[in-house]
Amino acid sequence: MDSKEVLEQALALRPDERFSVVEGILRSLDEPDTSLDAIWAEEAEKRLRAYRAGHLEAIPMKDVFKEK
Repeated sequence: MDSKEVLEQALALRPDERFSVVEGILRSLDEPDTSLDAIWAEEAEKRLRAYRAGHLEAIPMKDVFKEK
């Protein structure tokens, strides 16, 4: 069954059933990716070590969010 057939079948459902299908699909797209979390955690640790060692400068928050 291809996506067109799935859509046609979904559109034939009652509104409350369609809502359940849409909600389930959206929820499946919002699942956390633990591999990405691990990559970001490693990057944060790397940056913190570089900052503490004096190899990386901090930028004040007011400068980061300053309007240009």
